[in-house]
Amino acid sequence: MKRSISPPSLFWRVFLLNAGLMVVAVVALALTPATVSSPATTRQLATLAAGVVALLAANLVLLRVSLRPLSELEGLMQQVDLLRPGQRLEAAGARELAAVTAAFNEMLQRLELERQASTRLSVDSQEDERRQLAGELHDEVGQGLTALLLELRTVSEEASDGTGERLAEAQRLVRQTLDEVSRIARRLRPTVLDDLGLGSALENLADVVERSSDLVVERHIDHDAGRLTPETELALYRIAQEALTNVSRHADATRVELTFGRNAAGVELRVTDDGRGMLYVRGLESGGIRGMRERALAAGAELKLESRPGVGTVVAVAVHGRRADMPAAPARERT
Repeated sequence: MKRSISPPSLFWRVFLLNAGLMVVAVVALALTPATVSSPATTRQLATLAAGVVALLAANLVLLRVSLRPLSELEGLMQQVDLLRPGQRLEAAGARELAAVTAAFNEMLQRLELERQASTRLSVDSQEDERRQLAGELHDEVGQGLTALLLELRTVSEEASDGTGERLAEAQRLVRQTLDEVSRIARRLRPTVLDDLGLGSALENLADVVERSSDLVVERHIDHDAGRLTPETELALYRIAQEALTNVSRHADATRVELTFGRNAAGVELRVTDDGRGMLYVRGLESGGIRGMRERALAAGAELKLESRPGVGTVVAVAVHGRRADMPAAPARERT
């Protein structure tokens, strides 16, 4: 059976390093004709100074190599982002440093899992509220407006010529409000996503964006990509919705490309625009970008954003292996 030998501790590394350098210096003095007279000559002082410099330089180099994992750990601690899981360091170097690095990696993994779980609960709660609000708009406000529209139509048929035009205008306003309520309800909860799947929902979303803005949306949507889990489809739809909204409001773009389909690892959603772009700095993000990252994290997807001033923006979401024929996570009980 092969037995692994643990690396020496940091204490013994430093001790043995300095002891070795001292032994080398003593042996050099003992076996070479170099001596120190009293008083010391200039040449002897220069030799001693060169030896001290050489010892310090060797000590500096070897200590820097030994403590490099600690510097890398410090850098990762300063840059770690729980919305970008998977950042790890190799547990190498002295025993103490390797143990600290391994403990930090384990802590980071636990924090990422906890953040993913809490983000999923938060996203589910938001969707529950959206679903409830959409149902109330459709069932209560929508039905009330429909009843009002029918009543106005009845009154208009019985009204005199003097009030007929005003009643017709009132019917038009009520009908317009009813259409707006329906649009808001569909935006809160896209029923086409549940009924026909993500491909059709993205097509419908592109139609809505083109009708409400001057954007031309080029679609490359693979309708044969298959169904994903409901949680993943909803996350991808919301990310596409937010990305297209950002393009129409802020990018000054004329064209946007919406792509969805399979790749070698799973499926990918991509939104690319020809707008003015932006200077994207991690940690200084708008609420919309952070919301997209949180939804990707909750769905176990990987989101990448690439943008430079003057060359547009690319939002890409990759989903690895979360197909509909794979077991989905247990649905949280809703009340």
